[in-house]
Amino acid sequence: MRKLLLAIAAVALVCACSSEVEPLKYRGLSMGLPASQFIDSLQARGFVIDSAHSDSGELAVMYSDAVTYKMLVAFKGEQLLAVQDNYTATSNDSTRRLWQQLRDDFEKELGTWPNCPKLGDDHKIANFETDGGFISVILKNTYTPTLQVRYETKKDEK
Repeated sequence: MRKLLLAIAAVALVCACSSEVEPLKYRGLSMGLPASQFIDSLQARGFVIDSAHSDSGELAVMYSDAVTYKMLVAFKGEQLLAVQDNYTATSNDSTRRLWQQLRDDFEKELGTWPNCPKLGDDHKIANFETDGGFISVILKNTYTPTLQVRYETKKDEK
């Protein structure tokens, strides 16, 4: 009986220690998917590939009339590397408010505080780290009010 209990405890310990890291999610869509399946899922959500600005082997630029941003999807083969949303607005105030709103939303969603280097009101960065990757909210109000949200998967160190 004692050996059976030790065996059960050992199996439970191995299962607990070998839990796999959950991949980063982009708006509820797992970034652990193969790139072609990820892009197909985005197309099912109404996004269209901008073939004039896309590179079929490494980058897909996507847009939808239902959203206010363009999306860049970077991949190598079938491995998804990063997704970036690019917002362009007509005023600095609108991008400042959106930056703060997105930063607050990620704080609540991820349950963590971002690393925010002090750069000023017109250039701000909020970096979030998760087990599956990194999320950066970047405000660049230099020549054109611009906001970027970048989702990057962690590189496998194998």
